[in-house]
Parts: sequence; structure tokens; C-alpha cells
Amino acid sequence: MRVVTFGEIMLRLSPPGYERFVRTDRFDVVYGGGEANVAASLAGFGTEAAFVTRVPKHEIGEAAVGYLRRAGVDTRFVVRGGDRLGIYFLETGASQRPSKVIYDRAGSAFADLASGDVDWGRVFDGASWFHFTGITPATGPGPRSVLGEALAAARAAGLRVSCDLNYRAKLWTVDEARATMVPLMEHVDVCIANEEDAFKCLGIPCEASDPDSGLLEEEAYLDLARRLRERFGFEVAAVTMRESFSATRNGWSAVLADGDAHAGGIRSRIYDVHVIDRVGAGDAFAGGLIHALLSGRPAREALEFAVAAACLKHTIPGDFNAVSVAEVENLVRSSGSGRVER
Repeated sequence: MRVVTFGEIMLRLSPPGYERFVRTDRFDVVYGGGEANVAASLAGFGTEAAFVTRVPKHEIGEAAVGYLRRAGVDTRFVVRGGDRLGIYFLETGASQRPSKVIYDRAGSAFADLASGDVDWGRVFDGASWFHFTGITPATGPGPRSVLGEALAAARAAGLRVSCDLNYRAKLWTVDEARATMVPLMEHVDVCIANEEDAFKCLGIPCEASDPDSGLLEEEAYLDLARRLRERFGFEVAAVTMRESFSATRNGWSAVLADGDAHAGGIRSRIYDVHVIDRVGAGDAFAGGLIHALLSGRPAREALEFAVAAACLKHTIPGDFNAVSVAEVENLVRSSGSGRVER
């Protein structure tokens, strides 16, 4: 089973620890991006994963590709071209101080992709799954058109398609997101979202939820998953639930609806998470869910695996989720106390 993901990989620059942008005199370097993070998660679980993107043909572009290769990701289909790699700056928050992200990605190699730049027939040869996020079409008309080509080729090849809606207000407006994302849903089999994504990308609200207060109503999220399936005909709709008590303490869980077997939806275990780095947690959930579904796990087991994988990601610095299947399964089975393993 081979999964193909498509999106932008960026250079991430972060002040060490919890230092502020305005005070730091150095930055830690990693690479990441929604679909790249999913590919890295899958590779870590032993699922063959290929990542398609475009990077400049210079040392910084090759550094990003090398970072992917070290995570076990297939980079054969990475396109070279353009002048710069997109950058984002991350200031890690703590307690009541939120994390901050500043993008510097305009005019990136990926944003300048054009129709025909990717040979999707060759990319999808032997693949069984294609994954993208709402970030990719938000980066510009070029990536949007290439994504359209990918979706047409994926359908022709009989691939299952998943999408994490991932609304980004700094990249486009709600009206732009809905005009683009709603038509794309006809190609999607597995949809992943949170309550904000579902409303801003697809116009479907989650009633009676207030994540900023730390109070979420389970039935509202189950209803949202059901309505997503009913409106767009998804095979599976999964909605993540984050209770933000502070920047460094979150409640983490998810719900899933998958048709007749679980038409009413199922809710996962809830984890009380001490956050080290929450960037990429949603991608870790997506990677865990894809891996579990590809492995033939029942819906409830797949959901618990995905939630546990994302729970562990919160404890790992960087965008990529460096955990194994055994570690995730151990968390699913355990109390989650974090006791030392000897």
C-alpha cells in the first residue's frame, strides 16, 4: 500500500524553547508542512509514503528534501524549480501566552507551480491513497490547478482520497475557501476537520461548542461529523476536538462517522495533554487515521489509533511525528500516565 501526499514543505525557524521573537538572537531549524508531516507520520508507521512538492534547485531546497528522506519519505517525485523555499516563523507559547506563526511564503517555489509540472500518472502508479489539505489550494492558482489535475488522475486510477480541510486565515478569505473547497469535496472519500475548518471551508457550523472556554459538547461534534457525511457523501468524516485550557494544557479527542455501522458517530478517549509542540498534531491525526484504515482496522480502533498518535505528537518538538506503531498502540492500551519505561 502506497500513499501519495501533495503540498508545500517549508523551512521552520523558531526561537529556542519559549523565547520571544523580539528577544531571540538565534533560531532552531526544522522543515515541515501539512502534507509533508502526514507523509513522515506514515513512513514512521511503516506505510510507504511519497511526497510531491516543488523546491528550489539549491542547497536549501535540497536540505528540505534530505530532511524528508531521513524520515523515510519517498522524494522521487519532488519537482525542482523556482528561487525560494517558503518560510514560517514559530514562537512557542506557554500557559496563557499563545503561540504565534508568521508566514514568509509569497513567491515560493511551490506557489509558482503550473499545470503540467507533475506527471500524476507516473506518481500514482502503484499507489492506493492520495492525501491533500486545504492549505495547498490556498497557496495560489498554480497549486490549485495542479491539485485539480491530481484529483482527476487519482479518480481515474481508483485511489481513495482524503482531505484535511485546514483553513488558514492568513492565506485566503472564508468566501475564497468555500468557493474552492466545496467543489473539491466531490473527489474526497475521507474528510478530516475541526469545527472551525468545517464552517469556514464548507459552511457547516458546529452548534453549541466553545473550544476557547475549554467546554465542548460531544453531541454537537457527533452531529457535525454526521452532517458532513450526509452533505458531501463522505465514506468517513472525522472531527478533532481540542479543549484549550491554556497554551500548554489541552484536552484532545475526536469523533468519527462512517455510515451505517457508525451512522450516529463514535467518540474517542479524551487525553489531557501537556503541550510541548502542537504544530503538526492535526497532521499526525491524519497520518494515524490513514495508516489505520489502510491496515484494515475497524473504525473505532482506527479512531483511537489516530487520536493517540496525535496525542504523542504534542510531546515532540518539530513538525514531524517521530513515533512508532508500537508506541501508539501502547498508549491506546495504557493509562497514559507517562511513567518511565525500563
